[in-house]
Amino acid sequence: MVKQQELIYEGEAKQIYATDDPALAIIRYTDEATAYKGFKKGTIIGKGVVNNHVSSMAFAMLEENGIPTHFVRRLNERDALVRRAEIIPVNVVIRNVAAGSLLQRLGLTEGQVLRRPIIEYCYKSDSLSDPMINRDHIDALGLATPEEMDQIQALSRRINELLIPFFARYGVQLVDFRIEFGRCGGKIVLADEISPDSCRLWDSKTGEKMDKDRFRRDLDDVENGYQEILRRMTQPVADA
Repeated sequence: MVKQQELIYEGEAKQIYATDDPALAIIRYTDEATAYKGFKKGTIIGKGVVNNHVSSMAFAMLEENGIPTHFVRRLNERDALVRRAEIIPVNVVIRNVAAGSLLQRLGLTEGQVLRRPIIEYCYKSDSLSDPMINRDHIDALGLATPEEMDQIQALSRRINELLIPFFARYGVQLVDFRIEFGRCGGKIVLADEISPDSCRLWDSKTGEKMDKDRFRRDLDDVENGYQEILRRMTQPVADA
């Protein structure tokens, strides 16, 4: 049984604590919410509980399917135990359906299914507002080697292939999502979270948004959107 120690990092919606095992850390999911590079802030009651459950279930599924991750296990309603990793400062965004910034940048219509998934990269830098970058930028800045980026790109595509049916089983369309990777034990691993905070998740039939876009766009029932995801994922699902 690991013991929680000092706070070592606090982000927009998570706190990370050291433990008495130097190889392990505890992620605590909070109810704080931010959008538009921190210009909009608020609280979504119960969000941390939802994100912890959803992320833990998604990471466990990915591990079972051969994706190396930092995830160890969910500890309680808000905390998860993870392996400590050196985070690579590159956000990877995988897009299956046109939404968000892609609409303005490429003139697409929201909900338009893309001919193939698109992978984009952003420099993880609060001071620079996470600008989009390409692999040449990543290599020139020394953020990751070309070989590491080959692994990250291949893992990202495989993660997408696994997550689409994973969420579809609960009547949820995976529109797009953001993930991070780190170095742990000499290999590249998936880190951070997979949750309604980091994914666009729409009802497969109605297109209703059940993710952070409800907060971003001032839609009604923000809490209920998150809770509906958790409800679907924690109730028994009949196999087809």
